[in-house]
Amino acid sequence: MTLRALRMRTVLSALGVAFTGYLAAAALLWTTPPVLPIVQIASVALFLATTWLCIFWNARTEEAADPVRARLGERALLPGWAAVLAVTTAAIVPNASWLAAGPDARFAGYATWSLGAVGALMSIVMVRRRPWSAWTGVALAGVSSALWIGLPSAMAFGLVGAVLWVGVAQLLTRLLDGAARDTFELTRLQREASEWLASQEGMRRERRTQIQRALAVAGPVLAHTVAVGGHLDATARVLARNAEATLRDEIRGTALLDDGVRAALVAARAAGSSVSMQDEGGLDGIDAARREAVRDEVARVLWQTRSQHIIVRSSPHEDVAVTIVGRSADGDGEETVDLWHEVPRVGDES
Repeated sequence: MTLRALRMRTVLSALGVAFTGYLAAAALLWTTPPVLPIVQIASVALFLATTWLCIFWNARTEEAADPVRARLGERALLPGWAAVLAVTTAAIVPNASWLAAGPDARFAGYATWSLGAVGALMSIVMVRRRPWSAWTGVALAGVSSALWIGLPSAMAFGLVGAVLWVGVAQLLTRLLDGAARDTFELTRLQREASEWLASQEGMRRERRTQIQRALAVAGPVLAHTVAVGGHLDATARVLARNAEATLRDEIRGTALLDDGVRAALVAARAAGSSVSMQDEGGLDGIDAARREAVRDEVARVLWQTRSQHIIVRSSPHEDVAVTIVGRSADGDGEETVDLWHEVPRVGDES
């Protein structure tokens, strides 16, 4: 819970204690003592104990039921046993107060105080996310007051106020929960937007890097081609073909390339081999250290092979990250596979 939320909860708890204490004091201030003062004092003690327990009891966080309040660090849900205790108190306190007051003092302040007390207690229960318990407590207090002093008198002495308090508490709770959900949703959207912008910026940087690398490879060849009017000698044609192959590598096999692999490709093509790179997501989901090891193995195989045609392909296979196939012409002029090397997705830890 944040410091601001903690301060707010402390202030609200203090206000709740002060208000319920005021109601309890009104029940204990009398000019003519009730018929059963011990019952009156016991009902006040039960009210205070239940109310303060509902205010201060550290309820469980609603992680599964309400991720918004769980994210905000609130612990709002009143335990079930405490909700039952509050409803029981709402049923006992009014009846005990009127019983203690006696037949001649049923309209005295220390007899009708229980209607306001139940309204305050049920408002707290409502704020602690037990609406059914709160309305049940109000209903029980209404039935008790109607039986003791009649419904019109009960409404005049505080039943209407109790209903209004609980209704306003429910409305405010729903509004605050809605605001919390809106805040959570806005935060989520802002985070997703930031992640999207970051990914786009990363892609732009990658594209700029690829363009610069392409210009570095193809720029000199293009400039020479323009300078000679397209009349290239054998050496220049080889350089142009190698430049074209290098550009294809950067486009089709980006995930397979690093400085070591690029150097091995240059050496293989300089030795007369044709090399094709094709990345189909074989390195996706592999950690950075394993990717580096896979590329090192690809570079090692390229340095060692003398095949005329080499195909390096990665695919999302569950076991193999990269497959390297080499083909060369035999004595009869037919091509045969003289290299087959698979680089596993998971390295050998032995």
